Amino acid sequence: MQEENSVTTSKILALALAGLSPAANAQDPNHGAVTSQLGSVHFAASCNPSAEATFNRGVALLHSFWFSASIETFNEVLRQDPSCVMADWGIAMSEWGNPFGSFRSPRALAAGTAAVAHAEATGFKTDRERAYLMAVKELYESATNVSERTRTVAYEDAMAHLAASYPNDIEARIFYALAIDQDIDPTDKTYAQRFKAAAILEEELAKQPDHPGLAHYIIHTYDVPLLASRALIAARRYAKIAPAAPHALHMPSHTFTRLGLWQESIDTNIRSAAAAGKDENAAAEELHALDYMVYAYLQTGQDAAARAVVNSIAPIGARILDAPGDAAPLSAGHYALAAIPARYAIERNAWSQAAALQPRETPFPWVDAVTYFARGLGSALRGNPTAAAEDAEKLGRLRDALLASKDTYWAEQVAIQQLEATAWIALDEGRSSEALTTLRDATNREHAPDKAAVTRGPLKPARELLAEMFLELNRPTEALKEFEQVMRKEPNRFRATYGAAHAASVLGDHAKARTYYASLVKICERGDTPSRPELEGARDALAQQK
Repeated sequence: MQEENSVTTSKILALALAGLSPAANAQDPNHGAVTSQLGSVHFAASCNPSAEATFNRGVALLHSFWFSASIETFNEVLRQDPSCVMADWGIAMSEWGNPFGSFRSPRALAAGTAAVAHAEATGFKTDRERAYLMAVKELYESATNVSERTRTVAYEDAMAHLAASYPNDIEARIFYALAIDQDIDPTDKTYAQRFKAAAILEEELAKQPDHPGLAHYIIHTYDVPLLASRALIAARRYAKIAPAAPHALHMPSHTFTRLGLWQESIDTNIRSAAAAGKDENAAAEELHALDYMVYAYLQTGQDAAARAVVNSIAPIGARILDAPGDAAPLSAGHYALAAIPARYAIERNAWSQAAALQPRETPFPWVDAVTYFARGLGSALRGNPTAAAEDAEKLGRLRDALLASKDTYWAEQVAIQQLEATAWIALDEGRSSEALTTLRDATNREHAPDKAAVTRGPLKPARELLAEMFLELNRPTEALKEFEQVMRKEPNRFRATYGAAHAASVLGDHAKARTYYASLVKICERGDTPSRPELEGARDALAQQK
């Protein structure tokens, strides 16, 4: 089945990508709007007529975060019309990269600053275009001594003023909504900013159903468990709007992952990874798609397919560049390189394999923490608390490095990982009460913020670890309660579904156990045969009951 699906996907990609360079898309001759493979965009700019269509193509690429192609296209605009300062705006926006990434390289900051300076030197034809350039300038202004958060808030304020000043400028409203999304506080569970951005985007999507940015940003806006279902229509539409863009093919899987729609995630990421693999600048994007793909394979018991992904990533990782080509930022590529083998071990309870993972040093301490967490958890769960303690200590040092750099979000995530490893060390050493208290603390802290956009979420939910610890301590009632909470937040997770079935079986609640075993078999209808012992056990349990 998987082989047949891959063949079909290849045919689709061949059609979608045939002849597709940034200059190869058809345009509406009346409006210069891109109408093929990248979606439909019309952004008014005072470029000469020959450059108008090229400029709109650049904006369409920008809306799908295809930054290397958008920069190339905006530079072509400047060759066609050197006075078109909005092309400089497009370059500055593209050099900023993924607004949800947390790292801007010195090269990117310099290039974006240079684009704004070039526009200022050229001169502005309209006050509106000057407002666009002054807004994006806020992202780069005093970057060496002003925090990124301060600059993005200033940019959001500037875009709010621009959108209010030019109420008929639809693109201003769209980019303002994206600026709101960029500044969302992940700990705000009222979701006020998300609803504010969504109101703009959904109103416009009803008017412009083929606009790539609208579908894209709705997915980001609702990328939290309680709201994800609101993005499903946009998610299923985006890949059809812009099938040429690797990120447009990947982005729907954010929603599919939230909702446990695993095969849809696999299918769209197969296409995304294949498309990104054709772009020499998009190694991080390819790895990001593969990370989501391998997670979905593992939830559905397709371990052989997951193993093939694990075995494929090293040469892709060697191509990661500090370049503006990736919708997935540099950090996401490095994260995927660490997370993919860690997921493959952890999701299969292959604790010896997890303990043997080899760390890679990257520019991002929170990425490095992924491997040390998997190693520490693996060592603790195979009864080697001494080795686990070494990895937990390393996690503490990485947390401190993040605190020193004032990266409080990732410092907290690494602190949670250290607590999880420490809890299982305590259990190994017979301190069960301390172990449960520590793991409960990790669970509560993990629940406080929503996930970062560049990750799928925690490598393994803290609450699921807590449930498994309750099972280890022969407390199935509490285990079942925690597993069911995991499933409400992360539907169709393999380990939570199996854990709930097992806990119910231990309790003698055979009806509930049967329900959860049936759910697991359904989730894994494409799973390997033979498969993991848990899936084989679920199949056997259902067969015996029949």
